[in-house]
Amino acid sequence: MGPIAEETSEALDRIDRKILRALQADGSRSNADLAKLANVSPATCHRRTQRLFERGFVKGIRARIAPELVGRGTLVIVGVVLDRSTPESFAAFEAAVADMPVVLDCHLVAGDFDFFLKIRVRDIAGFNRLHGETLIALPGVRQTRTFFVMKEVVEDAPLDF
Repeated sequence: MGPIAEETSEALDRIDRKILRALQADGSRSNADLAKLANVSPATCHRRTQRLFERGFVKGIRARIAPELVGRGTLVIVGVVLDRSTPESFAAFEAAVADMPVVLDCHLVAGDFDFFLKIRVRDIAGFNRLHGETLIALPGVRQTRTFFVMKEVVEDAPLDF
């Protein structure tokens, strides 16, 4: 572990870890339920949970929606190569992708690609339209390679800490 990771993990005691693990498993837990799981009073649990939020350990709480039930059942991973590897070209691409609601994740990577995008669409025809009308027109895009996900084996796994 690097110095930042060590400092962060040392800042968490056993109770903080219990609270974080419980929230990670189910963010809708009540304070009373969290307090019981962490074996502390509700007031202590509330104070600690607030501190964990304020210090940035918890980035947010949200519902996990079933994509197929809301018309986004097709998961696609797209590798993107830009025509230039400059800070300006990366920034222009990143800004454009940030405005695309179908993009769930965008990662700058090392290797054969510059970015990987995780995209959810209704179906292959929907992706074909998105690719032809939007993806290849993004700033600086030289090449894309598309991977249609056949099965999601591990998805949104909890952090182990």
